[in-house]
Amino acid sequence: MSRSDEALLNDVLAAITAIRGHLDVGTLAEPIVYDAVRMRLIEIGEAVKSISPAVLEEEPHVPWRSVAGMRDRLAHSYFDILVRILAETVTSDLDELESAVARMAARRG
Repeated sequence: MSRSDEALLNDVLAAITAIRGHLDVGTLAEPIVYDAVRMRLIEIGEAVKSISPAVLEEEPHVPWRSVAGMRDRLAHSYFDILVRILAETVTSDLDELESAVARMAARRG
């Protein structure tokens, strides 16, 4: 059974909250934090892949294809992912993604 767009949007928000929590207790240089953040980014990409295209179109400035692509890269290129790439993602992209997803979720709830 597929999940609703609202549930998937909430999954993304929960994963972002978890990422921030992981980074509050350590840095990406620590393997356990790196792994935890990586898994949450995979969850975000997986959720985004399942959200209806019409819903994603509500926030066209977000590079949804890149978000989903990051999931694939994180899931299948274990040793090619640099800490720098994850750091750029969580410091540069997470706030914008969270704001967009929160707006999308608010329209549904």
